[in-house]
Amino acid sequence: MQTSDQAQGEHQSESPRHLRLAVAPRSAQAAPSAPPVEQAEAGGHLLDYVRVLHKRRWTAATAFLLVVVSVTTYTFTVTPIYEAGTRLLIESDDPNIINFTEVIDEQGAKADYYQTQYNILKSRALARKTVEGLQLWQSPYFGGGSASRGMWAWLPFGGSSAERQSADETMEQSHALDRFLENLTIAPIRNSRLVDLKYRLSDPELATRIINATARNYIEQNLEYKFLASKEANDWLGERLAEQRQQVEKAEAALQKYREQNDAISLEDRENIVVQKLADLNAAVTQAKTERFQKQSLSNQLQSLAKNGGSLDTFPAILSNSYIQQQKAELAQLQSQQSQLSEKLGEKHPDIVKVRLAIQLAQSKLDGEIAKVVQSVRNEYQSALAKENSLIDALNQQKGEAMSMNRKAIDYGVLERDVQSNKQIYESLLQRAKETGVSTELKTSNIRVVDEAERPRVPASPHKLMNLSLALLGGTFFAVGLAFFFEYVDSRIKTPDEITQYLGLPSLGMVPALDPKTWQGGDPLISSGVPPGFAEAIRSIRTNILFSSTEEGVRTLVVTSTGPGEGKTMIATNLAIGFAQAGQRVLLIDADMRRPRVHEMFRQKQEPGLSNLMVGHAPPSACIRKSSVAGLWLLTAGRTPPNPAELLGSQRFKDFIGSLGEHFDSVIIDSPPAMAVTDAAIAASTAGGIVFVIGAEMTSRQAAKAAIQQLENAQRCFLGAVLNRVELERNAYYYSSYYRREYVQYYQRAR
Repeated sequence: MQTSDQAQGEHQSESPRHLRLAVAPRSAQAAPSAPPVEQAEAGGHLLDYVRVLHKRRWTAATAFLLVVVSVTTYTFTVTPIYEAGTRLLIESDDPNIINFTEVIDEQGAKADYYQTQYNILKSRALARKTVEGLQLWQSPYFGGGSASRGMWAWLPFGGSSAERQSADETMEQSHALDRFLENLTIAPIRNSRLVDLKYRLSDPELATRIINATARNYIEQNLEYKFLASKEANDWLGERLAEQRQQVEKAEAALQKYREQNDAISLEDRENIVVQKLADLNAAVTQAKTERFQKQSLSNQLQSLAKNGGSLDTFPAILSNSYIQQQKAELAQLQSQQSQLSEKLGEKHPDIVKVRLAIQLAQSKLDGEIAKVVQSVRNEYQSALAKENSLIDALNQQKGEAMSMNRKAIDYGVLERDVQSNKQIYESLLQRAKETGVSTELKTSNIRVVDEAERPRVPASPHKLMNLSLALLGGTFFAVGLAFFFEYVDSRIKTPDEITQYLGLPSLGMVPALDPKTWQGGDPLISSGVPPGFAEAIRSIRTNILFSSTEEGVRTLVVTSTGPGEGKTMIATNLAIGFAQAGQRVLLIDADMRRPRVHEMFRQKQEPGLSNLMVGHAPPSACIRKSSVAGLWLLTAGRTPPNPAELLGSQRFKDFIGSLGEHFDSVIIDSPPAMAVTDAAIAASTAGGIVFVIGAEMTSRQAAKAAIQQLENAQRCFLGAVLNRVELERNAYYYSSYYRREYVQYYQRAR
């Protein structure tokens, strides 16, 4: 196959230059159409996540195994913990054995009562009582034992049990109580008065003893607290009762003495009479005021009508007077008769005069009757006012008499109230003292054990099945999260899509990395029997470059990369061979005069070369040599100069590149990495296009963007980017959208 390509290239080397490199500006250049090796599946969003997991499978598997193995090891090696539990019923009140209230009214309706009880169960006092009762100070579970005891032997803790009970809490005792309370759990049962006490310990027998002892001590402590409170209250009530008895006796003696001196019995009777009379007068005054208000309202209404010129006919008393209404009817009848006669007779007719006199007489009677009604209303108002004033005077006199009587009875009332108050207090204290005395001897508790703790048979932890299930689930989440986290923080360019997405360059294709196990040759050149997939990838890139535009343009392109080691020399060399195999006359220039590689790949001498040509030490005919590939000529780097950038930026280099179009169809310049030195940007200023090589999983997006920006300053366009050294075999599924083994098999059969 190689011989056929070479023969075809030699045959076409003398033919007209029918293939040209056409380069369009980057802003107007469309992404080249790619063969199936570069086409990503549409709608593969979910598969992208699967590819990431496949790529990071070893990281995810390591994280998963780490979690599962750690949890499994812990589950099967940790000391099992047993949980003993008892259930208590905490009533808000004691059983109703007696009818009176105890000294301590727990008021269970209050929400804070049960919270208080739960805190008492977790109190250090109750814990200390349990530890002392079971003699657990030296237990290894609570920091005791020989080692611990030797460490704290100098403390008061080293004495006898009696001495420890009377001594203050030591540091070791404090640690022991802390460990004791850490294992105690209070679990109230919702919507009930039940509460579960649980204790966790590696010794099931000791855990059962501890939880039962805690419940008993809690009930005893509650009873003891009630007993002490009742006893203190009983003693206090006895003292107050003796004092109050003396107060009652003194008050009764003072009241009796006052009665004897002021005839208190007759004073009480007179006071009752005066008070009753005062009440009667007060009621009469109230009634008189009401009547006066009514009469005054009618009088004011008459005055208002008369003052404002209103008609008195609307007054209620006048409207209800039958005689006035009768006169008004007669007057209306006469006025009607006068109106009828006036239509037929003259003003001086006897009938007219007669009717007119009758009308005047009727009107005079009507006015007189109305005046009587008005005067009657005014008289009634004056009478009511006089009655009210009279009753008020009588009331004031009676008040004076009552005040005089009250002044005499003040001392009596004070003394009597003092006696009643002292008696009431004394009786209350006496009743309370009797109740307290009984309740002191009543030993009942509102707390009882419902279910006593039994020795647990199965450990409470670890839960092997649950731990293993959580390990599998947690390991899966951790592994997946870690894989995606590494993928997120990994800013290296890995796929052709990322070239377009993050760098804004069209993807020209990707070149697979050669497996060292299968490729034992030297430099991978498509003219020296490389694997079919590698050769087809180079040809695909060549095709994308050739057909990136149909317009005639400059035939020189620069191949560069962000940094060293990305394979830009290998791409440049194979592209030159590919163009030559396509029938073009190609010149490959090694412009990387700092670290030249082209001469090694073609087994050529380094000198004379480009540097010798630029300084004038050798002519072009001596520097440009034909390679073993038909249609491909080489210009090696030459002697390593001290100033490569100045040589590439010289006018001599520009003129030389410009003159190559007369002899070659394509000129490919292998330049140094863009971020390492400025040679690439200088070389790009003389070229018609740039092919940017990116090492897969080698170059970060930020570094690639910086390199592209630096090259764009040379005012040259990008043909696109090549993703090199893609691990297709190792990450076959990850790159399945761009490459399949079937593609290579198809191309291999076709060739």
